[in-house]
Order: sequence, then C-alpha cells, then structure tokens
Amino acid sequence: MPTATKTVAVTGNQAVAEALRQINPDVVPAYPITPSTDIVQRFSEFVNNGEVDTEMILVESEHSAMSAAIGASAAGGRVATATSSQGMALMWEMLFIASGYRLPIFMALVNRALSAPLNIHGDHSDGMGMRDSGWIQLWSENAQEAYDNMVMAPRIAEHMDVRLPIIVCLDGFIISHSIESMKYLPDEEVKKFVGEFAQLNPLLDTDNPKSIGALVLPDYYMEHKRAQHEAMLKVKKVVQDVSAEFAKLSGRKYEIFETYRLEDAEVVLVSLNSAAGTIKDEIDRYRDKGIKAGLLKPRLFRPFPYEEVGAALKNAKAVCVMDRADSFGGYGPMFMEIASALYPHKGPVLFNKIYGLGGRDLMPLDVDQVIDETVEVAKTGKVKMVKEYITVRN
Repeated sequence: MPTATKTVAVTGNQAVAEALRQINPDVVPAYPITPSTDIVQRFSEFVNNGEVDTEMILVESEHSAMSAAIGASAAGGRVATATSSQGMALMWEMLFIASGYRLPIFMALVNRALSAPLNIHGDHSDGMGMRDSGWIQLWSENAQEAYDNMVMAPRIAEHMDVRLPIIVCLDGFIISHSIESMKYLPDEEVKKFVGEFAQLNPLLDTDNPKSIGALVLPDYYMEHKRAQHEAMLKVKKVVQDVSAEFAKLSGRKYEIFETYRLEDAEVVLVSLNSAAGTIKDEIDRYRDKGIKAGLLKPRLFRPFPYEEVGAALKNAKAVCVMDRADSFGGYGPMFMEIASALYPHKGPVLFNKIYGLGGRDLMPLDVDQVIDETVEVAKTGKVKMVKEYITVRN
C-alpha cells in the first residue's frame, strides 16, 4: 500500500526545495540565477532554521558552484545544487569534470533560454546543450514529477553500478513559478527511501589516504571514456528499478518514458515537459472525433532509451517531434534522437516542429494545427518541410 501523503498547493521551485530538505544533503554550493533562484533561496531558509544539517556555500559564480560541488563530492559528501540557462553555460567546463570523476552530484535545472538576445523565460536550450556532458537527465511534466524525480535522483546517481551526476529538468516559470496541487511524502519515508550516503574512495578519508591522477594521456583516456559510457548503459535499469520501488511507496508510477493513448495511435506527437499536458487534452479531443492520436513523452533523456522508443513508435503512420530547443543548421536535438531510435525500423514518416523558444506559449490551437498536419502526413506519406518553426512571425 502507498504511504500516506500530504496534499499541498505549491510552485515547482517550492516542490524541488522541499525534496532537497527531505534528502538533507551534506553540501549545497549555489549561485542564484532566474528562474531557479527560489530553490536555493528557500533551501537557505531551511539551513538557517536548522531544518537540515547541510553546509551551504554561497559562491561568486556558477562555475564556482559546480567546482565546490565537485570538491565536496570527491571529499565524500552527498552534494546538490540548482541552476538555469547562463548559469549552466558557465558551469560547462566543470560538468565534464563531475561526470569524468564519476561523482554522483544531483542538480535541478530550471530550463531557460540561452542568450543572446537576453531572455529569462523557459525553453530547453540549456538542458539540450549539456546533454552530452555525461550527466543523467530526467525531465518533468509538472511540479509533482519534478519533486518525485528529485527524490529519486540521489538513489539513481549514487547506485554502485552508476556513480554519475544527475540533473532533474523542469520548465522555467511554467513549472517553476506556477502553483499546482500535488502530494509530498512524509519526511521519514523520503529519508528511508533515499538512504544513507555510501562513500566511495573519499579523498578526506585520512585513515586510508589516496591520490588521483588527474592527467590521462592517449594511452588510457579512451578507456576512461568507455568506462563512462558503460556506466551510462546501466542507468536505464537502475532508473526502472528505483522508479518501481518509488511507485510502491507513493502510488505514482514512472517509466523511462510516458505513453498517452499510444497503443493504437496512427499519428503521434513527441514532446518533453510541460507542453505534454496541453497535448494530452488535445489528443482526447481528437480521439472523440475518431482520430487515433497519441503522445510519447520522454522522461529519461540521457541515456536515451533508443530500443524502447523505437518499438513504441514503429507502428505509427506519422510522428511529429516537437522540440523546445534548436540545433542551428541541423534538426531539433530530440528529433535527431527519435530519428535514431526509428532508424532500424521501416517505421512512420517523421518530421520536426520547433516551438516555444524563449518562453513563447504553446496554445491548444497550435497543438491542433500540428495534429492536423500529422494526420495529413499519415494520409499522404509526404512531408512539406522536415523542420519548421511554429507560432513564429513571418
């Protein structure tokens, strides 16, 4: 039986801060940036009030925040932080170091557009930009999923088969600042679920001193990178196992991706995070009209579950992948992953829509137009434009 839960009305940032309070990490280095500032600001109140035992380090930049996180994690601590957009970009060098040293840092990324021009609103440019830095990525449709993903994050990252950093993505403002009804787990249940932190070769273990060779030349560098990749290949099963255990605790079931009315769908949309809620409503309306529409919403984006996604989509007639980030001169980043997943199959006709950059709204009418076009592609087998921007001024 699922444990008793507390229903609250909170923002996504509040939900993530609450998860961090319940996890009670050893160290949280942080530098504020919109729209993630509220997470660490609220968490600093928990520190000040003595509700956590965390050592909070207020640094001079996001580069320093990740540098401090790396040092604290290597020293043997459970470490968390949060950032967005340009903050993520400033961490860039250190992201690869965190993953290369196999440090299970967990971080909330409140997704926001990258400059220039300056924009503080939500799109997926930051998360997609760091997707190949060796971090596990979980994406969240709403505050509930962001909270749940954050509770699961340390269990996944710290698993002895994995030991890699993990990021939990939630849309800036749309999720981070919107109030919704959701359920918190009791403190004692989260503490039990997350468990005690298991140190692995901590550098501050003075009884067992050790050193790490930071320089690796051509004779062993590739072996290190292959080891990272092999650890990533183990992540999928760990995510599935941890999610199954979480479902028993909470009654909320998560898979590596969510399908919505996909079993017999002939036309399918693929989308991440908050847009999925709007798409689900429109799929229901089209189903009422007799159109077999469905949705696939990735949750685990790195490592990407190619085989499972390909199997889930292969019987559709047409698939539109909706990217809230762009790869200039190429297709949208998620489109390229879906295309790779479908490559072994004859599969559906595939095309790409870029939407919502810089926080531009995706309205139900916009979704209807995408579904209508996907229906037409399913009928004709022809695509007018493989990649197209929608809701954009001519």
